[in-house]
Amino acid sequence: MEANHRVPIFLVEDDSKLTVLIKEYLERHNFTVATEDDGNRAVERILNEKPAMVILDILLPGKDGRTICRELRPRYDGPIMMLTALDEEVDQVLGLEMGADDYLTKPVQPRLLLSRINAILRFAARSGGYVLRKDKTGIPLNHAEKIALGRLEIHIPSRTVFMNGKSIDLTTTQFNLLSYLAVNAGQIISRDQLYQHLQGIDYDGLNRSIDLSIVRLREKIGDNGKHPCIIKSIRGQGYLMVKPL
Repeated sequence: MEANHRVPIFLVEDDSKLTVLIKEYLERHNFTVATEDDGNRAVERILNEKPAMVILDILLPGKDGRTICRELRPRYDGPIMMLTALDEEVDQVLGLEMGADDYLTKPVQPRLLLSRINAILRFAARSGGYVLRKDKTGIPLNHAEKIALGRLEIHIPSRTVFMNGKSIDLTTTQFNLLSYLAVNAGQIISRDQLYQHLQGIDYDGLNRSIDLSIVRLREKIGDNGKHPCIIKSIRGQGYLMVKPL
């Protein structure tokens, strides 16, 4: 980020001490931070102010973070990060399902938060909003009109997915993940590769957002979670999108 350009962040959090901590820390690192502590007011303010990124707590007075995320996603294209209580996997899954791009567990560590924000914003800027780059060739994925893998079709320009001719509704994260695995079908993709290409960060061994997105993605495309045949888990290595013969 350029020194003279402060990036707008919108924080929805009802813990006043945490709000002050995040706001002061981020504003020392070239961001401006608008805040809101009432979920009922959040959606309208975010749409009006058009921040570069939104950080949402899950438990809020009025509308909760999941509801806000679900209402925002059809009208807001920027990254959304959810703040969740430690080890509440259900909240993490539901947040990603509603359209969040990442989550961070509480208690929030300011340096880690800053690192994740910068990585997400770098990826958004590099990708022009959503373009994924093929791992080895560097060719933009959106040069392809369609990826067809058996019964699965991925239409890149319209960001639509079909299984057996039926449209499947995916979140931004799920679509990006599916597209990246599909363009590398037949290859094992490590978690580190997935985090680097989809979020712009190194895999720390703890963040489970990709794993949780895989679980939901399998459900949506009808892949058996216990015995998957489309997106396989390769123990100790990563994930493999099966390439039909």
